[in-house]
Amino acid sequence: MDTTLKNLPVDERIRIVEDLWDSIARDQTALPLTADQVAELDRRLDSFGIDGDLGRPAKDVIFEIRKRL
Repeated sequence: MDTTLKNLPVDERIRIVEDLWDSIARDQTALPLTADQVAELDRRLDSFGIDGDLGRPAKDVIFEIRKRL
């Protein structure tokens, strides 16, 4: 790791990572999906179209994970 980054406080380094991630997320076309990724997304969309299952709320899943730790 670059020593100048290492010298920054953790909260500042986290902010830099978040800013970097946000910049990547804004450019969705930069990394095209592979054929396998497209097939998996299609499979999941088809499955949702059949059963309409929205899944579980994230807060419930996180609560269960924390109980196991």
